[in-house]
Amino acid sequence: MGRCTGGTELAYYGPMTSLRLMVMSIRAAMLCGTLMPAGMCVAQSSVYELTPGGWQAQNAPEAGSDAAIMNEARRLVATEQVDQAENMLDDWIEANETTKNPYLPEAYLIRGDAKLANNDEFDALYDYERICKEFVASEYFVKALERELDIAKMYLGGLRKKSLGLIRIDSGIPLAEEIILRINERLPGSRLAERALIALADYYYEARELRMATEAYDVFLTIYPRSEYRQRAMQRLVYANIAQFKGPLYDATGLVEAQFKIERYRTEFPADAERTGMGDALTVRLDESAAQQMFESAAWYGRRGDPPSQRLTLQRLIKRHPQSAAAQLAKKIVEENNWPLEPIARLRSRDRAMIRVETTGESSDADKAGEAGDEAGIDGDANKKDDQELKQAPGGGK
Repeated sequence: MGRCTGGTELAYYGPMTSLRLMVMSIRAAMLCGTLMPAGMCVAQSSVYELTPGGWQAQNAPEAGSDAAIMNEARRLVATEQVDQAENMLDDWIEANETTKNPYLPEAYLIRGDAKLANNDEFDALYDYERICKEFVASEYFVKALERELDIAKMYLGGLRKKSLGLIRIDSGIPLAEEIILRINERLPGSRLAERALIALADYYYEARELRMATEAYDVFLTIYPRSEYRQRAMQRLVYANIAQFKGPLYDATGLVEAQFKIERYRTEFPADAERTGMGDALTVRLDESAAQQMFESAAWYGRRGDPPSQRLTLQRLIKRHPQSAAAQLAKKIVEENNWPLEPIARLRSRDRAMIRVETTGESSDADKAGEAGDEAGIDGDANKKDDQELKQAPGGGK
C-alpha cells in the first residue's frame, strides 16, 4: 500500500487501490490493538522563572551539550534564521546518525521544520519520514506525522512541488494522497488519521473528482462511523452520487444509492435534511430521473425490435417507480399493446420463451420446462439472462 521500504523514497501507487485496501489494513491494525510504545522524554527545554531580577533560566542545559544544541537550533528556527539552524543540525546529524543518540529524532524534526520554514517542504518530508520509519517509539513520531499532514494540505490547496529544486511545476496531489494514506496506516483510528482522510475526501469533492469523492467519503464513514465530520461526509456523499448521473441515457446506479443514503441522512439528521432540501422533494426528483432512465431503455428495446425485453423493462419500471410520470407513460404503452401486467418472475421466464420462439420458430424442451416453472412460480435462470440483456440497453452498462 505505498509503504516506504528501504531509504526514504516516497512511492505512490494510486489512490483508488489504496483507498479500497486501506479499510482492511486499518481494521486489522485496530483489531490487533496495536499499541505505540511510550515516547522517550529526552528533550529538556529550559524553564524560565520570574524573579525580582527578571526572567531567570532554570535547569538550563550545559553549554556545548546535545540538549544545548537542540535548544539553540530551535531558537534559530523561531527567529527565522533557518539557514544557520540547518547548517548546525547538518553537522550534528552527520556526526551522530550512526549512533543511538536519543536526540536524533528531535534533530530530524527541527531540521525538517527549518526546511519547511525555508519553503523546502519536499526535502523536509525526508526528515519527517526518517522519524516515522526509525523512531516509532519517540515522542516526535506523532509530531512528524502532523507536519506531513500540514504539507499534504498545502499540496491539496494548490501548492505545486518544486522541479529540480527551483521551479514549482509538478503537481503535489499524488504525494498528498500518499501521505494521507500512510497516516491512516501508521495511526489507524486516531484523530489525526481522521482529519487527514476527511481532508482528502473534501479535496476530491471540491475538485469535482466525484468518483473519488464517493469512494473516499464511503471509506471515511466505514472507518469513522462516529466522527464529528459524519454529517458533512454523509451529505456530500449523497450529492456526489447524484452529480455522477449524466442523464437518462446513462447508468442510474448512483441515483439508487443516493436514495438509500438520503433516507439514512434524514433519519439521523432530520432537521438539517429539511433545512438543506434533502427531503421528499429531492427523493421525488431522483425517482423521476431513475424512472426516465428505465423508460429510455425500454424505448431502445422497442427501436431494436425486441418487444419481450421492452415489455419486461416497462414492467420493472411500473413496479419500481409507480408514482413517476414515466410509469404513467409505460402503462399507456402496455395498454396499447395489450400486454398483461404479470408478476416480474413469471414475465421473465415467459419472455425468454417468446424470444426463442420468435428467433427460431420452435419451442425447445428448456422453454417448455420454463413454462412449467412459470405455473409453479419458479423463475429459473431467466433473471441472469434478463440482467445480461438489460446491460446492453442505454444506461445498462455505462
